[in-house]
Amino acid sequence: MPTDRSSGALGRQNWRSITQTGFFLLFVLAPALNLLRFDLYETQLWFLGLRWSLGIDALARAEINAADAAMQLLWRAFLPGIVLVVGFLALAYRYGRLYCGWLCPHFSMVEMLNSLLQRACGKLSLWDKSAAPRAGQAADPRWWPLFALSCVLVGFVWAITLLTYLLPPAVIWGGLVHGSLTANQLRFLGVATLLISCELAFARHLFCRFGCAVGYFQSVAWMANPRAMVISFARERARECKSCGTQPQDPLPAPMSAACDNVCPMRLNPRNIKRMMFSCVQCGQCLDACEASQTAQQRKASLQWQIGADALRETLRQRAQSLKARH
Repeated sequence: MPTDRSSGALGRQNWRSITQTGFFLLFVLAPALNLLRFDLYETQLWFLGLRWSLGIDALARAEINAADAAMQLLWRAFLPGIVLVVGFLALAYRYGRLYCGWLCPHFSMVEMLNSLLQRACGKLSLWDKSAAPRAGQAADPRWWPLFALSCVLVGFVWAITLLTYLLPPAVIWGGLVHGSLTANQLRFLGVATLLISCELAFARHLFCRFGCAVGYFQSVAWMANPRAMVISFARERARECKSCGTQPQDPLPAPMSAACDNVCPMRLNPRNIKRMMFSCVQCGQCLDACEASQTAQQRKASLQWQIGADALRETLRQRAQSLKARH
């Protein structure tokens, strides 16, 4: 699990890159390796290289009775599903949207496109009000074609991968190479590529924050636990944040704001209270930016992860300050 400091010699963000890359490859290759897919041709579920049967076919052939079929359905479908969901939400209850920030293949593409867009126009999102050039680098319009092409390529990879979860991967990839895909398969790839590309180009942050059910339920579980891992902000040193985003050695300083504001891939203010950080993905980029900026100015970092009793104290302090501000 992520900790308050960079994880080992590689550093927090390098570890994140490793886990994201590994999970993205798993997402793309899982159908080809029969790790997880549902074959519409055979109406057969494949799981971990094995044919996964719910016993319905055996019931239709009168090989088992209704009671046996119900038990197989319970043991092979409902119980594994319940265990998976409960375990996933239990992890989110303690650590928040850890899956989103450290594994999710969609979010890894969001961050990649953020980087390209920032090179093109200085923003992480088309809807940002002001630019925040990274490391004092000026925006370069020559990156725009690469950003647009990347959105389309990622959209296409996503579309064809989703299709291989439903149809035999050998048929889809073979048809793509030999130009023998059916009209329906081509229509699916065309429509899916268009929709996913547009989502990645214009609404990738909005989808993660408001449209993703997986992320939403993780956030709900996280908000229900006052001891869950949170970003703690040393508010007594808030004045230091005014100069945090500007480094003396930068030829092109960032706007007068905290460094953490300029790096959050979800476009959040990491110094805000927990309920305003509902869609935080626990990526830790704000922690790294804060530490780097404050260290350069010979100051201690103002942001850190807190969990357990420390997180509870932070939550109670936030509530007290919120109530005080209202009155």
